[in-house]
Amino acid sequence: MKKFRPQPGFVVQAYRFALDPNAAQEHALRSHCGAARAAYNWAVGWVEASWWQRRAEESYGIAEEQLTQWRPWSLPSLRKAFNEGKHTDPRFAAWWEENSKEAYSTGLANAAAAFDNYAKSKQGKRRGRKMGAPRFKSKRKARLSCRFTTGTIRVEAGGRHVTLPRLGTIRVHEPTVKLLDRVRAGTARILSATVRHERGRWFVSFQAEVERDLDRVARPDASVGIDLGVKTLAVMADSTGEIRTVPNPNHYDRARKQLRRASRTVSRRQRPDRRTGQKPSKRWEKANAARNKVHHRVADLREDALHKLTTAVAAEYGTVVIEDLNVAGMLRNRRLARRIADAGFGEIRRHLDYKTRQRHATRTIVADRWYPSSKTCSGCGAVKAKLPLHIRTYECDACHLVIDRDDNAALNLAALAAAVVTGTGVAGDQDTAPAVSKPRGADQKTRATRTRRKASAGRAGGATLPHQRQTETRDRTQAEALLLW
Repeated sequence: MKKFRPQPGFVVQAYRFALDPNAAQEHALRSHCGAARAAYNWAVGWVEASWWQRRAEESYGIAEEQLTQWRPWSLPSLRKAFNEGKHTDPRFAAWWEENSKEAYSTGLANAAAAFDNYAKSKQGKRRGRKMGAPRFKSKRKARLSCRFTTGTIRVEAGGRHVTLPRLGTIRVHEPTVKLLDRVRAGTARILSATVRHERGRWFVSFQAEVERDLDRVARPDASVGIDLGVKTLAVMADSTGEIRTVPNPNHYDRARKQLRRASRTVSRRQRPDRRTGQKPSKRWEKANAARNKVHHRVADLREDALHKLTTAVAAEYGTVVIEDLNVAGMLRNRRLARRIADAGFGEIRRHLDYKTRQRHATRTIVADRWYPSSKTCSGCGAVKAKLPLHIRTYECDACHLVIDRDDNAALNLAALAAAVVTGTGVAGDQDTAPAVSKPRGADQKTRATRTRRKASAGRAGGATLPHQRQTETRDRTQAEALLLW
């Protein structure tokens, strides 16, 4: 085996720090984020004005060549139009100079991206669900965020302050030593900074180009299959057959009693009412802040636990296999939605993806959404036609293997790593010969069990019909079509 030699490389990495702004600085932060929202709303209104004008002209029977021209939504076009009108527009003329130009560029860039996504979705060039036209952002609901790409963006030498354009020097809640040491050594270069208000606090995230060596994993030749669940967060089975279980912390369930008590307190206070113009009382604001603090703590605990789990997995195995779960569809189940959302299935996959690729140069294999990991026997490869969710023990009808449902699924996922060589995705078929690849990949049909194959062959008098041969053919190239490097 060739010896592993870490090679230096450049990766784009984010360094996130909590801010401790004073009253004036927090006012300036909110002003910049509000300017970004105002610029976004201006861009949406400016572009859609031509749409409505053309629609009105078409209703009067005006010819196509005489209609109002479409207004472009590219970022350079929006910047040019905004800079021409900001001096005379009553919405900006009185206060646009108070904020950095980067605040308005943030809103215009977001608007340009929103229109691009809408156009690609209409043309069928964008994956995922259909996207509608951009809508105006509400001052009450919009997320406070602003991005700086030019100007003075640096981490101060003391390690306790950061400097941003027009905002000046702001104290941070935690030391910035991790980024400061790399900047001093010349192994990191700050590209941009984004300030955001979330979970009741202000954060700054520096996007930096970092030169770092790849870390060697503990077991580069080993692979692991991870089966995610609700009762148990993850069941991990490696290529040697060892199975480990990660219990579900249930952070939200543990805090539900405290949340109920805090919510009762909030409901007894004078709350805001937009219909009557009633303003919230001071006691309501205090009680609501206390309730939000519980929610923020649950989110922080969940994020910390997921980072620790995914970091440990990425640092140990050379290949990680995980399922492509339809989390949005699973959340429609009203009985399991709360627990599925609390588990954070999507975050686990996202963490493993970038940690294996950027930190260790290992690979993450994503099994197809239709891969029958739970229905397939990890011993012989037989596939059950149905396996309801309430059945937690897998019993094979062919080889009579009895195993826990989640353990069986994890073993089959771990076997997908060997499918690149063997062409199968079953734990019991790792030593079979390689298969001939199909040019367009595999279908999504499950394989018939061996018991059914013997019965069908017996009914046919020992002869196999063409449609039976098609059913018996194993899909040996499925895993190769499902690899995401």
